[in-house]
Amino acid sequence: ALALMNHSGLIPQLLQLSHQPFRLRWIPATIDASVQQLTDLFITSWPKGLRVLQHTEEKTAFLSVEDQFFFLISLMVEQAIAQISSPANSVEAFFFKEFVFDPEQERDSESPAAIQRWLQRFFLGNRRFNVLLKVEELENDDTAFELSLWINDKESPLEEPLPFQSIFESKQLTKPQLALLQDLAMLEEYLPAIKTFVNSKGKRNVVLNADKFLEVFLNGIPILELVGVKILLPKSLRKIFRPQPSLELSSFENENSAKGYLQLAEMLDFQWQVAIGDQLMPAAEFWQQVEGASGLVKLQDSYVLIDEKEMQALVKHFQKPPTLGSGELLQAALSEEYEGAPIQLTAETEKIIQNLLAQESVPPPETLQATLRPYQHRGYNWLYKNDRIGFGSILADDMGLGKTLQVISLLAQLHADGELASEKALIVAPTTLLSNWEREVQKFAPHLQVCTYHGPQRELILDGHDLILTSYGIARSDQRKLSKISWRVLVIDEAQAIKNPAAAQTKALKKFQAKTRVAMSGTPVENRLSEYWSLFDFINKGYLKGLKKFKSEFIKPIEGERDHEKLATFLSITSPFILRRLKTDKSIISDLPEKITQDQICQLTKEQTVLYQGVVQNNLKAIEENEGIARAGMIFKLMTALKQICNHPAQYLKQENAEPGLSGKVEQLLLLLDNIREQGEKVLIFTQYRSMGELLQQLISERYPEDPLLLHGGHQRKKRDQLVETFQTKSYAWAFVLSIKAAGTGLNLTAANHVIHFDLWWNPAVEAQATDRAFRIGQTKTVMVHRLITKGTFEEKINEMIQGKKELADLTVSTGEKWIGDLSNRELEDIFQL
Repeated sequence: ALALMNHSGLIPQLLQLSHQPFRLRWIPATIDASVQQLTDLFITSWPKGLRVLQHTEEKTAFLSVEDQFFFLISLMVEQAIAQISSPANSVEAFFFKEFVFDPEQERDSESPAAIQRWLQRFFLGNRRFNVLLKVEELENDDTAFELSLWINDKESPLEEPLPFQSIFESKQLTKPQLALLQDLAMLEEYLPAIKTFVNSKGKRNVVLNADKFLEVFLNGIPILELVGVKILLPKSLRKIFRPQPSLELSSFENENSAKGYLQLAEMLDFQWQVAIGDQLMPAAEFWQQVEGASGLVKLQDSYVLIDEKEMQALVKHFQKPPTLGSGELLQAALSEEYEGAPIQLTAETEKIIQNLLAQESVPPPETLQATLRPYQHRGYNWLYKNDRIGFGSILADDMGLGKTLQVISLLAQLHADGELASEKALIVAPTTLLSNWEREVQKFAPHLQVCTYHGPQRELILDGHDLILTSYGIARSDQRKLSKISWRVLVIDEAQAIKNPAAAQTKALKKFQAKTRVAMSGTPVENRLSEYWSLFDFINKGYLKGLKKFKSEFIKPIEGERDHEKLATFLSITSPFILRRLKTDKSIISDLPEKITQDQICQLTKEQTVLYQGVVQNNLKAIEENEGIARAGMIFKLMTALKQICNHPAQYLKQENAEPGLSGKVEQLLLLLDNIREQGEKVLIFTQYRSMGELLQQLISERYPEDPLLLHGGHQRKKRDQLVETFQTKSYAWAFVLSIKAAGTGLNLTAANHVIHFDLWWNPAVEAQATDRAFRIGQTKTVMVHRLITKGTFEEKINEMIQGKKELADLTVSTGEKWIGDLSNRELEDIFQL
């Protein structure tokens, strides 16, 4: 009902009740095809056992399914309208507030009849006999059109329509004649020619010149179609085109092609053309054919609308055509359109684009000490091909599918080709992943010589090394030194680190010189499409133009308006440069077990409840009295306090000793751990806070003979590696407590098949990254994910909001919890109150 209201999908219907007053109801406007489709969908899926009884003095009967649907829609719409409308007079009140009209009380017996006559136009399609308007081109004259009226019998859909004059001559149509003439009288305001048909009793058709017909075509026919009149148009008029500037793309050989660096975008050339629908014609030919014309002009079996303002803009475009860069030409070639107009590719260009999109199978280098899974082999082929034609790549495989191995395969192949002899590969990764990269290279490509450029005593040695490993922090601090070097390939791991285009780290990395760039990220878009732009600006600078242009061209229509056509264009121009496979896709990987997520609802203890209510009462009033940054800071402080109270009062009160029974969440955790330990399985426990991690370590140690492991942001790389190794290899290490920030990415912890999120981060991408420490290649058991949520608290309410924002198209949830600060005082009160 709300969707129909939001999209003007309702029409009013007048009902006469048995006890005199008239009642109005709002029902789906099924004269619109999309509304009819929605109505049909509801009716076909209506529960079979559901019935609504209609009580009258004479009988009790079942309503039809359609009437049940209309009845319920009207009830809901009335409720919504009555809450938001303030009628100015009695007629408005009838439509938008009261919905009942009693002529005796209003002393106006004509109003219902007048309203009914006006509303009748919306129900013309419900009559057995309705009108059909036929439009034909005159032979040997494409500047005039003939209009004729016909009568259509809905009960005989296979029979030909009858000429309009039949209603005056056929005995079969004597009875509906009056209704048909009344209907036509209502339609005269949209099509004045109807008067001619009626006055001549259908013996005269109407001929209109191109100018007069254009007025009918643009303003009259759409309304007639809307109210249920069928329109029969010749093929040439079913779509009238507006001329648009377009391109014919051609290609030429490039001197770099022999070297293997086919800078494809630079091989494209173009000629400006005029698009008439799907047809293109040279600009000179177009101007010659439309010289001196206006209104409707027939070109190439199609009609073109020549609008003076649009033609002026077109002339201006061809007098001073815009300069198109190689990136814009490549986008046009991939999407096969230019600013919404279709383009034309020469046979040579079409072949080049097909080659770009085609997958070639190249065997992995013989030096690679690994057997690639089929999808990993395809990923390696794709990376290698993009490298050969000079394009950057975003490897966005789901976390745990082996992105590192695919990139190492590429590096090993470049080494085998002699590409790393003079120019080296630079790999930038979070500090916590440097050890992992060292191990993976040593394991899969031990012939590659690695220099880790990190630490206070770091030394950059290019000679004798193939790969240079460094961190984002060093890349930023040593940007001047590293950006002077010409790198053969620049790889960034966990590439979401450069999602903020304005960050110093992002700007620094974009200044590095490299023939090929590869960005690795399991979450290329965490929250908004501008993050995607930042990654693309890194791998293929300028391809998606500037951020301001990208916002107007893609972000606004895709994020704000859910424009599926614009989304399709975006995917077509970006898909060659991004590879995304999901673990849940069985066609990609069939031997990964299932992942089952369960929300574990916990009760607050009395102690938690008292603390919670006190903190809310003390803070909400202060929040209401502030605004701006001060208000946002107070909200964040309140959330932190409440989250800590929900975890355990001891965390909020900063007490060192904690009783398990004072926290409902801790009690639930320990029950889960009892079952996991009894089954001889391993578990990861994620928390947002180092202090809570230490508290959980203490509480678990007091309950079980084996102390749990603990990893937080204060640990150095060596200690971190030792903890991971212990958990993965030692049977006694069954529980691992981790800070979500320190351990949310880069770790392989497949020894665990249980993941517990003790307190939620409220960002689905961050939570998924943490879960995928266990749910990745190498996992052989079903992974159970337990999310602990305290009932009735803001945790439960915000979780519901987050789950509602998880669909693919919604990219607007801000990082972490900052977005909650944008809620109104009323919304905050609803969320925080128990």
